Amino acid sequence: MTALQDEVDFVSKHDIEVHDLANQIQRNILDMETGMRGYALTGDESYLEPYNLASRTWLDNYNKLHSMLAANSAQQRNLEEMKPLIISWLANSGEYVINHKKADNTAALNEHFDKNTGKKVTDQLRTLLESFLATEKKVTADRIGQLDASNNNLKITLYALIVLVTIITLATAIILSNSIVKTIKEVIGAIKNITDSDSESEVDLTARIHVHTRDETRELAEAMNDLLGTLEKHNWVQKSRIEISMMFQGITDINVLAQSFVTRLAQLFGASYGVVYLRRTKEGVTDFVKVAGYAIADEDSVKKSFGLGEGLIGQAALNQRLLQLDQVPEEHYKVTSGFGASSPTNLLIAPFSFEGQVEAVVELASFQPNLPEHVILINQLQDKFGLAITSVKGRMEVERLLGESQMLTEELQAQSEELQAQSEELQMQQEQLRISNEILEEQKKYAEQRAFDLKQAKDELEDYSEKLKLSSQYKTDFLANMSHELRTPLNSILILSQMMTENIEEMDKTEVADYARVVNSSGGDLLRLIDDILDLSKVEAGKIEILIDEVNVTEIPQMMHSLFDPVAKNKNLTFDVRLDQGLPAVIFTDGQRLQQIWKNLLSNAFKFTETGGVTVRVIQAPAEKIAGPGTEEVVLAIEVTDTGIGIPHDKQQIIFDAFQQVDGKTNRQFGGTGLGLSICREFTQLLGGAIEVQSKPNKGSTFTVYIPSRQKSDDYGCVTDYLAFDEVAASVEDMLEETETEGTLVEFEESEMEVSGDHIFKGKKVLLVEDDGRNVFAIETALVSKGIVVEVAANGKQALRMLQEADYDLVFMDIMMPVMGGYEAMRAIRADLGMHDLPIIALTAKAMKGERDKCMEAGASDYIMKPLNIDQLFSLMRVWLTEQVKAQ
Repeated sequence: MTALQDEVDFVSKHDIEVHDLANQIQRNILDMETGMRGYALTGDESYLEPYNLASRTWLDNYNKLHSMLAANSAQQRNLEEMKPLIISWLANSGEYVINHKKADNTAALNEHFDKNTGKKVTDQLRTLLESFLATEKKVTADRIGQLDASNNNLKITLYALIVLVTIITLATAIILSNSIVKTIKEVIGAIKNITDSDSESEVDLTARIHVHTRDETRELAEAMNDLLGTLEKHNWVQKSRIEISMMFQGITDINVLAQSFVTRLAQLFGASYGVVYLRRTKEGVTDFVKVAGYAIADEDSVKKSFGLGEGLIGQAALNQRLLQLDQVPEEHYKVTSGFGASSPTNLLIAPFSFEGQVEAVVELASFQPNLPEHVILINQLQDKFGLAITSVKGRMEVERLLGESQMLTEELQAQSEELQAQSEELQMQQEQLRISNEILEEQKKYAEQRAFDLKQAKDELEDYSEKLKLSSQYKTDFLANMSHELRTPLNSILILSQMMTENIEEMDKTEVADYARVVNSSGGDLLRLIDDILDLSKVEAGKIEILIDEVNVTEIPQMMHSLFDPVAKNKNLTFDVRLDQGLPAVIFTDGQRLQQIWKNLLSNAFKFTETGGVTVRVIQAPAEKIAGPGTEEVVLAIEVTDTGIGIPHDKQQIIFDAFQQVDGKTNRQFGGTGLGLSICREFTQLLGGAIEVQSKPNKGSTFTVYIPSRQKSDDYGCVTDYLAFDEVAASVEDMLEETETEGTLVEFEESEMEVSGDHIFKGKKVLLVEDDGRNVFAIETALVSKGIVVEVAANGKQALRMLQEADYDLVFMDIMMPVMGGYEAMRAIRADLGMHDLPIIALTAKAMKGERDKCMEAGASDYIMKPLNIDQLFSLMRVWLTEQVKAQ
């Protein structure tokens, strides 16, 4: 047993110490390398401290390890291979780099690091150390195997001892009395129970011999029990120490190390709670910080750190002594489980040191008193755990420094290359210095001019920044007021329609008519607002086209009077339109856009004028007022003068922004949307003209629009030439979309229109393909009032099925529908059903350019845009039903 114990001690002390020394040598090498590199990179001599310490201690560790390997000549030879490499590295790399760094010999350092000599030696040393450690691990494993074999031999020895004792006992039993024989048999039975086990299992040292006699056999049994108890405690301590020591290997994170240690220690001691505090030094102050815990239910109840001498943790660290407490008060700490919470009664606080410095303090709490073997194990693990902490911290620091070193090495190499390039450039600059001196004065003048330009650019940028801020505010105000202007008519429509729905039976026809009139007016306001916004957006997107045609200048006063005389009379204002002599009778421009411009200007003039009147002058302006390609000698100027509120000078630009009025904000003191002048400005620019304003507050304003007469473009014919009777209705709608006018009218021969009377609708069968119930109700009501039979399909797929089952005179096809949309349905009607002559009128809410062409390509006969104009809808039907009658 003594030999077995010695062998266990040898494995637990010798092999672990060999591992520790090998790791210490590896750490010394890393300390020297990182210290040398840190000093070489920074020149800070504080990096030489780990280098000098490692260079002094590595040989001691080497000699100690070499002496401990006296019994293993192969490992001694492996170790001896490292010594000349370390000495070579010290001489040729470490001291070489430090000396040249002290001498500030950068060239020699760069040459050394370019050759990478030191790294090759350290890589070779690292390989030898890893091979050495792997061999040591194998040797340790072999010794543990031998220990198991010795254990088995111990069992055999015990068996032999038991047999011998049995023989002696039997011999003595023959001599002694029957009572002694009985007692001896009991002892033998107990010994057999202890030793009876499989050959592969260990001896059960926990078993005990129970003897009831008071003679020598009892003393023998008690001595045997004491021996087994001592062996059990010693064996438990050794196995636990080896297990924990082996657990330290391979761990590279300090938190994982602490957590693994406290978890295993708590399990071995039967503790219900555990916590680990590690030493931390910050700004010269040392304290112990919690890094791991075992069975902690409430993290907030556990103190995060202790200073030296603070509490039991700090006192144990200060005294470097183990503390044991029993009869701990119940309120000290609660250990919780699924069934409840209880208070441990015993505390064990143990500091763990390395080289005279406390590295960690472990606190364990349990319900049972701590056993002597627990204290023995703690004492034996003192240096092991402290060394493990130091090693892991050092390894982590080495890895961090190595990463930084590699990064700094790369930066140094890049800087070296940059310095080399700069050196070459400097040589070139020295050659050019003489020439540079000659042009220095010229460069100085250029620099002064450049500084002036930069200052001017800075001023422009600041001005642009202010404009951006103002533009952002205008956009915000634009969106807010657009929402307000859209909601106002919508609110009227929703309120009145709800009142009509709830009180339709109680209302008379007059009230219904009034409500409907207001709803119609609000819808018209909403549509006009949307048209205005679409005009602005299309102009900005470049999606609007200009139709150049003859405009009769002499008709302008008559149109102005017909539109605005009632307004002037209602507000008790004078209204005068003057046409100067010598004006050309006709100019070439877009008449509809021009009409929108002067209508908006006159609307604003009457809106902001309370007393006095409005005067319009139409004159011929000088040609130089307009500059641009295609400008002729004729430039028409329309001056609109009012006696209204006037416009301050600093506000005469923002009034042309969307939703803006004189006060520069988006409120509506005088009503309106604030889009009129924005549209005027955009349309004037599209027509190649300009708009000016002159005004004084409380005096009135004069807006002058300059419109040049342009050559008539070949790409745009007269409106009447663009149309053909066989597609009159669709073409009128197309002109409304392409030119965005408000009310383009086309006159047709009266004899042809007579064919399209309401009698043509009687008995006609129409298929309405629409998924919106509100639109279905409105259209169906209008059509039924003309005597038309209406059938409804909710989507294109249903419409195809109904067309196969019945005949229809005309189809109204919505575009956006579920299941099957209008485009797909029209293609299927033309291609799959072969109905090429069936009139199909597309209904769409899309106001985008090219929508008509897309519908026609899909198979539509004609096209009408939502919101629908009932008269226009019946006009379309007359055209296509008339064509159908002619064809028949």
